[in-house]
Amino acid sequence: MTETEETPQSARQTYLLVDGENIDATLGLSVLGHRPAPEERPRWDRITEFASRSWQQPVRGLFFLNASTGQMPMSFVQALLAMSYHPIPLAGSGSEKVVDIGIQRTLEALKDRPGDVLLASHDGDFLPQLESLLDGERRVGVLCFREFVNAKITELTGAGLEVFDLEDDVAAFNVPLPRVRIIPLEAFDPNRYL
Repeated sequence: MTETEETPQSARQTYLLVDGENIDATLGLSVLGHRPAPEERPRWDRITEFASRSWQQPVRGLFFLNASTGQMPMSFVQALLAMSYHPIPLAGSGSEKVVDIGIQRTLEALKDRPGDVLLASHDGDFLPQLESLLDGERRVGVLCFREFVNAKITELTGAGLEVFDLEDDVAAFNVPLPRVRIIPLEAFDPNRYL
């Protein structure tokens, strides 16, 4: 087999869906207690690299944005494009949770497609869609701060859902975050606290 021929395994891909609003809000309100400074924000390229490395296949990054105001953060959109993400700016009426609806529809559409799925969010609104993807044929995971993910989502780990911590597992941040969480003894590094 030549390098240009694809095996069935190499044809698989991971769909990485990012609920940027949810990650940003959780980081700002629950972890930092203030609006994140640029150096405190996740490095989105590290998240796609982690997904590719962990499941050893190409990643298609879909980054959902709320564009209901008619404006898009163009510098951020350009940065996402440079990191090979596909920005998905959605608009709706003032009462619609456009990002959540867009992600729910995408998760539902993935049910009929081969491939693995990683969702970056803490939101329980995606529970039915995640549950339906746990079919034993694909890998499904959530990227989050473990202590803030919806409890019902963590219950799906018994059905095969994988949960990855954005700081501890993914190493998505340049600076240590001021989090208080349960640390497995084998992962405890006292140097972090000295």
